[in-house]
Amino acid sequence: MTYPVLHGLRLPVVAAPMFLISGPELVIEASKAGVLGSFPAPNCRTPEELDRWLGTISDALTDGGTQKPWAVNLVTHSSNSRLVGDLELVAEHKPPVVITALGSPRPVMEVVKGYGGTVIADVVNLKLAHKAVQAGADGLACVSAGAGGHTGHLSPFAFVSAVREFFDGIVAVGGGIADGYGVAGAVASGADLVYVGTRFLATKESMAPEAYKQMVVGHGADDLIVSNGITGTNASWLRPSLVANGLDPDNLVPPERRRYGTGEGHKRWKDIWAAGQGISVIRSVEPVADVVDKLVEDYRAALVRLSSGLPV
Repeated sequence: MTYPVLHGLRLPVVAAPMFLISGPELVIEASKAGVLGSFPAPNCRTPEELDRWLGTISDALTDGGTQKPWAVNLVTHSSNSRLVGDLELVAEHKPPVVITALGSPRPVMEVVKGYGGTVIADVVNLKLAHKAVQAGADGLACVSAGAGGHTGHLSPFAFVSAVREFFDGIVAVGGGIADGYGVAGAVASGADLVYVGTRFLATKESMAPEAYKQMVVGHGADDLIVSNGITGTNASWLRPSLVANGLDPDNLVPPERRRYGTGEGHKRWKDIWAAGQGISVIRSVEPVADVVDKLVEDYRAALVRLSSGLPV
């Protein structure tokens, strides 16, 4: 099966949906630059705000009846009381791609497939990947070791290889990839799309606070810690952010129950900041268009290297 979304991109990259980071400006500029911009629906505090965001993005990326590829990320866990209403807005605005997270893609399938959209399910292990395929997802977003925020445990290469044993649909992979060389490596391993998150966090169009962006620019992979001590699920956190909030990175105590939201006191995600292992190549805060240009430049250089007569 062919998927139009894969043919409308300058580079096979998804500007990953980042909680409290990805907004309309980042999505629009990413998609205009030739990658797939995306945002999580929970970034909108109300259905009315989600309606505005979806409309703004759709209008900006539609020309002559044709939309550039973009995506909205929906939480499909049963605890999401907004899902039904959010799906009604999705049916109205028809984003080309819907990415599901924290649950089966099954609840969105009828609506999204009904208007011809593509469904990609966010998965962190092979068990969830099998379930998403059984539910009819067009693609899998394989969140791997090295990803920022809630992270997986499998190597990106191992994850792609294992998924390709039973799935021939769209495979996206993310985990510590922040330059075009990494994108080329992931595509060579069998991926169709590559999630790039932290690199787009440190852009002018990102909604991240300036201090957050500068912390990403000023630190490297050795300044990260993977811990379940903040939300109850393993996530990749910036050590300096934990310290700044009065926490000891080496003695974090998991909450009694999993908490994915912003929380109380020092708010997870808002005050305590996450990043992925690709952080080391980020040296400045730049416009999204410049970031994509550099990704393309490095990707092409990687392709030349792959075809330059190296031993096979």
